[in-house]
Amino acid sequence: MLTDYGILGLEWSPGERKELEELQRRMAELPPDAPRALLSVRLSVLTEETTSPIRQELDLFRFALLRGCRVVGVARDLNVSATKVPPWKRRELGHWISERAPEFDQMLFWKMDRFVRRISDLHLMIEWCKEYDKILAAYKDPIDLDSAYGEMMATMIAGMARIEAANTGIRLESLWKYARTTDRWVIGKPVYGYKSIETPKGRRLVLDTDKVRVLHWVFGMLQRKRSLHNITKILNRAQVPAPQGGKWYARNLQSILNNPALRGLRTVRPPNAKSKELSRIVYDREGRPMTVAPPIFTDEQFAAIQDMLNRNSKHGSSSTRSKKSRFLDVIKCGNCGENYYKHSTTRTRASGEKRTSSRLRCASFTKTPCGAPSLPDPDGVYATVSDTVLEQLGDFEVVHRQYSRGAENLARVTELQETIKHYMEGLAPGGMYHNAGFVTKQASETLQKMGAELEAIDPESTKDRWEYKSIGVTYRQHWTALGMAQMEEDLRRAGITFVIQGVDHAELLIPEDVKQRLVVKDDYFKSKL
Repeated sequence: MLTDYGILGLEWSPGERKELEELQRRMAELPPDAPRALLSVRLSVLTEETTSPIRQELDLFRFALLRGCRVVGVARDLNVSATKVPPWKRRELGHWISERAPEFDQMLFWKMDRFVRRISDLHLMIEWCKEYDKILAAYKDPIDLDSAYGEMMATMIAGMARIEAANTGIRLESLWKYARTTDRWVIGKPVYGYKSIETPKGRRLVLDTDKVRVLHWVFGMLQRKRSLHNITKILNRAQVPAPQGGKWYARNLQSILNNPALRGLRTVRPPNAKSKELSRIVYDREGRPMTVAPPIFTDEQFAAIQDMLNRNSKHGSSSTRSKKSRFLDVIKCGNCGENYYKHSTTRTRASGEKRTSSRLRCASFTKTPCGAPSLPDPDGVYATVSDTVLEQLGDFEVVHRQYSRGAENLARVTELQETIKHYMEGLAPGGMYHNAGFVTKQASETLQKMGAELEAIDPESTKDRWEYKSIGVTYRQHWTALGMAQMEEDLRRAGITFVIQGVDHAELLIPEDVKQRLVVKDDYFKSKL
């Protein structure tokens, strides 16, 4: 655990090393169930006025021992600005928070400005600690979620953070969070095809008959292989009201048809979503899609619509052709490892007609060309990537990581152990249940039941831990519902690449631990920002 902080030119003195060893020896004598502490040490620039990280670390070891804690790790983030980088984004502390949260009970830091500089960041860390049942405490400041005074200070700070934030934004976030837990329609504008009405059981979504008729007509036109561009021309000619007023466009029609809400499901836009990013399905606590209204399309019809839209995209229809590069950090050059980008060129013919052509080419093309081939059909390549991924990974189940606490099972184990001890002492010679006929028999049966229950409890379930649960959806269904953008995001997260080796040869490279990489890990802080 000892580090020389060589990056700052600092070394532990013999006296400091000796004191640290003594503190660690005393910690080793603590009970096995002593609280586990993570120490956070941060420094941006070392000057004569700053407190060295070695002193911070030693002080925090003393602080941990004073609190009866055993130190299980030290997150050392050096040359890191607390103003620019919040705790959950720092290299070491962020890794502990996002990946190793079950391994510690308390997070200790030296002083407020060593931990955060923005009060809103502290507020978020306090909320995270409450959510994950962690204690946050400072050595030099009166912040301690394990004491009444420290809790009061944290509450005051949290209150200041709420004032600092926009009150309207906070209320809206709270409403959106609540809306994701109920089948009532609390906030937001319904997707085209629905309207909200007041009922005795609260506001609900119902079908808008006229708009549903329009959507089913669109579905029929797609089945007849009409393009979105052609469909919107007919809608505009017939003066069918568009969702936002004005005219129908292929882009807004496609965004409606891509939305899983047409299946009667609750959907939500991802935090900081871009304008073209698809809505995502909200799942209830049982891992099932949350239903909030009657479906406009069945699951089979919705999947058929996505297939037809994807086919239009593959064939390069003018209404769905994307001008941007897709699968960045996925489609790679086999020669130099750079990304492949979509490059479009517009030429004007002698007749004045403009003609645009697109190719995929390696990023090295404009620098030092590596000799990699350029490919004339970007949409065809994207379709090949999508089809190959679906073939290789489509049947994998979508797995979510959830944080589970062991306190409840641990309390039950302790209760069972004490009860078993009571009955064993009572059944021993001279005990209250010994040679007592029917009472002895009942006590023995109870003891056996208690023992069986104790044996059935998995020791791991008494600890805080990550649990991995399938939600009963395959990646084929997941990507069909959420589209190519979600596939791109998942492939990047999993480190999956499609390597172009030549004009007619490419290879999909899948890491051996792809199932672990694909696990969906909810980002607590991203959802709050």
